[in-house]
Amino acid sequence: MHNLFQPRVLRLITVFVATSICCTAIGAATPEEDAVLAPIRAMFDGMAKRDAAAIKASAISGATMVLMRDGKPTQMTVEAFADRVGKPGKTQIEERIHDPLVRIDNDLAVVWAPFDFLADGKVDHCGTDLFNMVRVDGKWLVASVADTGTKNCAAK
Repeated sequence: MHNLFQPRVLRLITVFVATSICCTAIGAATPEEDAVLAPIRAMFDGMAKRDAAAIKASAISGATMVLMRDGKPTQMTVEAFADRVGKPGKTQIEERIHDPLVRIDNDLAVVWAPFDFLADGKVDHCGTDLFNMVRVDGKWLVASVADTGTKNCAAK
């Protein structure tokens, strides 16, 4: 009886794994969601390269940022942020989002995603990014960014 039970368990596990893979693929981003995420990726690439012009190009003029740290907001324009991040520095920086939730309605979209911010390859802080996006002349751009940031990134 024990030997008959093992193949059934193995088949059940195989079906479960195959179903998980299938469902993960179904949950992949649509081309429109990828288009919404493109300027966010471009902004992060600009940050990693310390390229102020690339950061600014991902957003509409006057786009705003609100960075929450220890319950206190720091507000600035994307241009001011880009100028600050775009200065030469020795620290290698990288921001990564994962599991983005994208909602689109015509020319307006929102992206909510957990993030990790790395300095020299190590997690410096983490939290949640919230992007408001607008489509201008067929191109998605960042209209505003808000994020939380904490150093308490256990399990990172």
